[in-house]
Amino acid sequence: METSIIIAGFGGQGVLFAGQLLTYAGMDNGLHVTWIPSYGPEMRGGTANCTVIISDEEIGAPTVAQPDVAIVFSIPSFEKYEPKVKPGGLLIVNSSIVKEHSERTDIDVVEIPANAIGEEFGSAKMMNMATIGALLAKRPLLPLETVCQTLHDHLPAKKHHLLEANKQVLQRGFALATAVTPIENPIPA
Repeated sequence: METSIIIAGFGGQGVLFAGQLLTYAGMDNGLHVTWIPSYGPEMRGGTANCTVIISDEEIGAPTVAQPDVAIVFSIPSFEKYEPKVKPGGLLIVNSSIVKEHSERTDIDVVEIPANAIGEEFGSAKMMNMATIGALLAKRPLLPLETVCQTLHDHLPAKKHHLLEANKQVLQRGFALATAVTPIENPIPA
């Protein structure tokens, strides 16, 4: 099992941390992982994305042209990565910001109001956790409990006061995506 994931948005949306969290959780589960960040020089507010690969075998190449999963936090990210998702893949969209809808019928699309979920628990900055929860609901690459433990282990000390809220946002994203019906007859990846 090898799954490639691209997470994309603007700097400051937690794109890179979301990728790191999945990478650390994969390592904690004994899996092979890669994490490649990419961001503009202005960082906060500029474009940011990262590529994560999680596999139970050695990873041959860390680059990805067509991801199995794309998680998009912004309109430019949606426009760039929605057409690149492999047939049978998964697109997770932050519907709090991205009002466009995918017209593809060969992928599973989950629209999560990630900013709104984050705000419900104290800060829109936690929106990245809602999308990770949605990912784990639709593609159980890692147990939710493992990711919660990894969040506890790797959340920066200055943000530990937000630990429980982040876990709740993660669980809410998971619950909302669990309630979403997948596409009919997706093409196998």
